[in-house]
Order: sequence, then C-alpha cells, then structure tokens
Amino acid sequence: MIRVVVADDHHLVRQGIRALLEKAQDIQVIGEAEDGQEAVELVGRLTPDILVTDISMPRLNGTEALKLVRKLCKATQVVILSMYSDLSLVRQALRYGAGGYVLKRSVTDELLLAVRAANRGETYLSPAVSNSILTDFLAHPTEAELAEPMDRLSPRERQVLQLIAEGNTNHHIAEIMQISTKTVEKHRTSLMAKLDTHEVVGLIRLAIKYKLIFIDE
Repeated sequence: MIRVVVADDHHLVRQGIRALLEKAQDIQVIGEAEDGQEAVELVGRLTPDILVTDISMPRLNGTEALKLVRKLCKATQVVILSMYSDLSLVRQALRYGAGGYVLKRSVTDELLLAVRAANRGETYLSPAVSNSILTDFLAHPTEAELAEPMDRLSPRERQVLQLIAEGNTNHHIAEIMQISTKTVEKHRTSLMAKLDTHEVVGLIRLAIKYKLIFIDE
C-alpha cells in the first residue's frame, strides 16, 4: 500500500485529489495539509511514502516544502502539482528532488501514474512538459541555474521572504515561525543585503520573479 499525504490550500481541491487517489486499491491517503509548513510537519510525524503537494501555497510554497521534506525524510518522495508549465519551475522542482511534476489540468489522468512512478524511485512529468529540456538540464545544468539569487538564502530566509511578500507583519511572521520578532527583523535585514534591495517592494518583486509567491492564482 502506498501511503500518501495531500497538501493544497483549497479544501475542495484536496477532497478531489483524495477521492481520486482512494479509488486506487494500492493507495491510502493518511493525511491532509492546507499549507507547506503543515505538510512538512505531517511528513515528519507520519513518514508517508509520497507527499502530493500544490506548488502555490501560503506560509511555505510547494518547492520550499519539497526541499525541507527531502532533508527531513529521504524515504518520502514528493510529487508536485501545478497549474504552471513554466520550465523554470520544473527545473527548480527537479533540482530539489521532486519525483514528479503534474499539471493540474491533467491531474485526473496522470496523478496515479506519477504517484506510482515516484514510489518506484522514478520521475514522472506531464507530457506537456518537455522531456528533452529535462534531459538537457539533468545532464548539463547551466551556471545561471546553479547561481540563482534564491540560492544565497537559507531556508529560513526564503520562508521569511515568502511571508513578507504575502503581506504579513514582523509580529505575525514571528508567530507563524515560532521565533522572536527580533529574529524576524534580522532575517529581513539579511534578505535586503543578500538581494541588494533596500525596500519591501523590492523584496516582493523578487519573491514574485523567483516564484516564491504567485499573483495570478
């Protein structure tokens, strides 16, 4: 039996994914999360075989959750769900160890294939995503891809950046991350130095540019 946790910030979408997965006799949904942070916590508690996660979620997006899950529990494979076919997102997900990248518009046909492939240690991509670009990326990652500005940031700093871009105050960020307000302020200062910007608007623009948040979903 393949044990799965489902993460999506829309309740109806989670229910739809759960219903689809549970029709298969070899798959059991053992938990649901409504944001990336909760998904990471659930993986830590339940150690599922597969985490199926939306890429665009509050508090911690799917890509950042993927990175933390792969460090926390290497036995858990991650299948990314996305409405975006942007190849930069696909490359990013694969760099961080995703076992699958499925477009939401074809989820009914492909999610079961992706979950089973990931459980076998294979990588599944929706056909709409170019396999030739995947092959080229895995064989010859470019210096530009390996040196993205986001790579200068620690996982904590990336989460603070996402939370800032989502409009949270320092106090609220401190509550979400269970750290002090002074620590949040230090992270904010570090972000501005590392990303060479001196205003919140600049941080928000970078968060959008590098897909920490999504403004059209």
